[in-house]
Amino acid sequence: MIWTAVAAAESPDFAMICPAKPEFARNRIRVVCAIVAVVSICVPGSSLAAPARQSPAAPTQDGNNIWKQSLLDWRTQRAREISAPDGWLTLIGLEWLKPGVNKIGTAADCTVKLPTHAPPYLGLLTVSGKIVQLLSPAGGFPEGTTVDGAPAREGPITVSDTKPSIIAWHGISMAVLDRGGRYALRIKDSDSPARAAHQPLHWYDPDPRYRIAARWVPFDQPMIEKIPTVIGANLDMPSPGYVTFTLDGKPYRLQPVLEAGERDKLFFILRDSTSETTTYGGGRFLHTGLPDHGLDRPGQLVLDFNQLYNPPCAYTSYATCPLPPEHNRLPIPLPAGEQRYLPQPAFPRFMTPAQGSSQPIRIRPGSISRALSWTKAKSAPHKRSGCPPASSSRQAKPAASTTARCSSPN
Repeated sequence: MIWTAVAAAESPDFAMICPAKPEFARNRIRVVCAIVAVVSICVPGSSLAAPARQSPAAPTQDGNNIWKQSLLDWRTQRAREISAPDGWLTLIGLEWLKPGVNKIGTAADCTVKLPTHAPPYLGLLTVSGKIVQLLSPAGGFPEGTTVDGAPAREGPITVSDTKPSIIAWHGISMAVLDRGGRYALRIKDSDSPARAAHQPLHWYDPDPRYRIAARWVPFDQPMIEKIPTVIGANLDMPSPGYVTFTLDGKPYRLQPVLEAGERDKLFFILRDSTSETTTYGGGRFLHTGLPDHGLDRPGQLVLDFNQLYNPPCAYTSYATCPLPPEHNRLPIPLPAGEQRYLPQPAFPRFMTPAQGSSQPIRIRPGSISRALSWTKAKSAPHKRSGCPPASSSRQAKPAASTTARCSSPN
């Protein structure tokens, strides 16, 4: 119908009614436009009428739906990772390695104790300066022992937080980590009680209000931040700048760091007032993409607090998590992202000191809150970060052991 009207306006008969003079030509165009407008409104089946019926809010709603689905998919994947055969719920031990020989197994003269179903001697780890080597026990490695998926062989192993060498035997896996110049052996068991009794993760409902555009402010030169940890040591992590954002009309600031091996992400270690009630007491983590103009130029990035997630210490007593530095402890609630994991681990944590006594260290409940309070009290103000000074770390006091441990070797 609409095209019939337009064709009629273009016909010779119409041209005879409206001669080709300028004023008549303009009127002719107005007539055609009027016909098109009337038909567009009145004819439901018209293809030109479809855009007029679209709501201006539809693209925004579609964008919110895509964002929400992507967020829910990410949360589902995170739940899988936590309960995976090598996830954080499988962590059963964290043992400091001493210089020299460290025997690993279930035998009485081991320095690192494994679950009772493991061999008496799985292997030996030797520490000499910055070199850690794996050696076989007398009689060779037990059957099924692997390093990075291949049959175990003697030699140096990789010490790293990102891609360490993995020593494994039938569901038990181990990796050596560097913690402030000390070496720790992280031990996992796919049959751990915590994994067998794992519970669903709890989240706040997705809320677009907490997906915030922030302003990126680079430092003239990247800074080295001293990030406190639950074991009292500091981690030296580079920080290229900070972000400012507004929530409920008030400005706030957060400062990220860069993780080793990560070049396309910013890592925020932060705490808000929900840590006292509904979220993990030691703070939460957030990863974001890089600013739109790179790290060395002012720009913008998105802080999606709906993606705040718990550190490993929320699930296990055998992790060495970083704590939020003073300047990343927000005085406001952020009711977004992951909530506390329940139930909390019911078992104590034991770690052998790096030097001196062979008695284990028990880190009692409430130690994270005390560590946060302590680092706050000891923080020395400075222009940008307000981080605690390098001397702020302290050694935990050894406590009497309540579990059977391997004695130190002769």
